Amino acid sequence: QVHLVESGGGLVQTGGSLRLSCAASGRAFTSYHMGWFRQAPGKEREFVAAITYSGGHTYYADSVKGRFTVSRDNAKNTVYLQMNSLKPEDTAVYYCAADPTGAYSENEYNYWGQGTQVTVSS
Repeated sequence: QVHLVESGGGLVQTGGSLRLSCAASGRAFTSYHMGWFRQAPGKEREFVAAITYSGGHTYYADSVKGRFTVSRDNAKNTVYLQMNSLKPEDTAVYYCAADPTGAYSENEYNYWGQGTQVTVSS
């Protein structure tokens, strides 16, 4: 069992940066692959990025590749999403998730956080 809490969201101007954090409780964190997803108003939740349990491999949606970076600190039970060159279309609620049951990019993870709002103004 793992409990996830996101933080770091907020309001930023186009071109700005934010770093989201996802703090996890539970001793099994270091064995979980982790993902970041987002959901904009009126849209389906979509994959943003994922990182393997060791941090050795990362994966990104094409829409964020080159702008976002996912990382983790297993000593702190925390995964991060560094978001640079933000655009208005990045506006969404961002969720972290743990323990995928299928492909990293699919919406099938066993554990989800409550989400944090990111708003990018034009």
